[in-house]
Amino acid sequence: MRMHKAALGSLTAAVCLLTIAACGTGATASDSSVTTAGRTDAACVTSQLKITLTRTGALAGQAGGYLRFTDDSRVTCSLTGWPVVTGLTADGRATRFRHARSTMYGAWQYSAPLQVLTLRPGESGYAVVAADDLPVGARTSCPAPDVRLRVAAPGSKSTALISAWLPGVSSYLPTCTSITGMETGETSAITTLAKLAH
Repeated sequence: MRMHKAALGSLTAAVCLLTIAACGTGATASDSSVTTAGRTDAACVTSQLKITLTRTGALAGQAGGYLRFTDDSRVTCSLTGWPVVTGLTADGRATRFRHARSTMYGAWQYSAPLQVLTLRPGESGYAVVAADDLPVGARTSCPAPDVRLRVAAPGSKSTALISAWLPGVSSYLPTCTSITGMETGETSAITTLAKLAH
């Protein structure tokens, strides 16, 4: 019987080493994320996430912030890839943000393969959203800003509607275009806060 208990204890310790987060020694809740390879947790859907815009500001001709995706459910789920983000102006004009490969704001750069974030309840993943904030060429102003963002988690069909107000610059998210007239709104893939400048 003692041998059986010892073997069981060794097995428990081994499992604990393989799944550190489940044993309580991983990242803490709130602004922490756990990145784990080989997990098979179900993908997070928008309805189980609390999505907020945080760490807003302006840098090098861009204004934006970090979309924070917090697991607001009672189950663990995973996030990987780019969220679907659409900017909405006050008059209802909708613009789908492009998938960035790098951003000045947040100092994020794409690298393959994209990480899989495993979120326990209360943990968060982040994605940069940004747009140019200066008119170019002969333009003296930019179009009306986005006042709301419609956001969906990667692969999720449902969306959440949040404010596009940037407290860090006391304005809504700009919609300035590039010199070629293209929209500049963009979003990074979801990552950990540790991998973004903050």
